[in-house]
Amino acid sequence: MLALADETGVTLPDEMRLTAYGKFLRSTSLDELPELWNILRGEMSFVGPRPQLVRDMVFMTQEQRRRHSVRPGLTGLAQCSGRNGICWEEKLSLDLQYIENLSFGEDVRILLKTLPAVLGREGITEADGTTEDLGDYLLKMGEVDHGLYRQKQAEAEQILSDWKKENRFSAFFRGAVRIQRR
Repeated sequence: MLALADETGVTLPDEMRLTAYGKFLRSTSLDELPELWNILRGEMSFVGPRPQLVRDMVFMTQEQRRRHSVRPGLTGLAQCSGRNGICWEEKLSLDLQYIENLSFGEDVRILLKTLPAVLGREGITEADGTTEDLGDYLLKMGEVDHGLYRQKQAEAEQILSDWKKENRFSAFFRGAVRIQRR
């Protein structure tokens, strides 16, 4: 995917940034295969709300952030209900609906409903869907102004910066402990 933005710095929609190879990977859902490693490591499950970027999370309401109370999934209710062809409000609402109705039967139903969506290549890159960042969507819809948009983007950058510092320190500390044990 290309890193293209408009004249104001807002990232362009995925369909404008995808290369031919990226379109193929997306259309076949092969770009999801690396997430199987996350499932094996116990960081994700097969079914649950899709993981979102920090720059999306900072724009969510407290209610919408409840979607993070369960392990993220490779597929979820929103994905088998339209993937990127649904609006952000519907996607987040479906994620909350999923966590309110957690059950093995619901997970099986979602997995079975996901297969035709993936094989039929439905809702992969849709205009006015969830292919753009939540903040960009809210800005376009007039839900946030440019000042709040910039503030939330800075908040996301700070969260990521703090996380990187913490993980660098943790990695260094784990390495030092390994050296000490030898």
